[in-house]
Amino acid sequence: MSRIGRKPVNIPAGVDVKVENGVITVKGPKGTLTQKYHTNMDVKVEGSEIIVTRPDDDKFNRSLHGLTRTNIHNMVVGVTEGFKKELEVNGVGYRVQKQGKNLVMNLGYSHQVIVSDTDDITIEAPTPNKIIINGIDKQKVGQFAAEVREKRPPEPYKGKGIKYVDEVIRRKEGKAGKGKK
Repeated sequence: MSRIGRKPVNIPAGVDVKVENGVITVKGPKGTLTQKYHTNMDVKVEGSEIIVTRPDDDKFNRSLHGLTRTNIHNMVVGVTEGFKKELEVNGVGYRVQKQGKNLVMNLGYSHQVIVSDTDDITIEAPTPNKIIINGIDKQKVGQFAAEVREKRPPEPYKGKGIKYVDEVIRRKEGKAGKGKK
């Protein structure tokens, strides 16, 4: 049996959970998230816990069991604490700044790259070489961070570009010079 799927999801105080017709709605202090789950999974709210069960040990149902429980847990964490991704900008002349709802990035191109906040995602630029992306939906925060990183991915020779704070760039050695004989 799925070890993650078996664990119940605790519902903290101030969070309201509704399960209706294959849709789970989680409402908390930071906002509301709604998500459909697969009809094979059985989701029940018992007291202050959400319990996910599966009908049988079919391979498909086993794979959905842990996934469904984790998605529900991420929704509960999102509406209570929220999610955050931190990016770092490395390179001479590379910098970012916040102008209103826009993040203006100078990334060595002939033009500035501009990214805007969305309804459920906010961007912060506390220093000229740091970007913080906040939101309540883990998947949307991760996707948005990946799209920002895509504007100038880190290169392996000098390490210039946008990278995650915890990301390690494998560096390569430059072109070898011609040796004298």
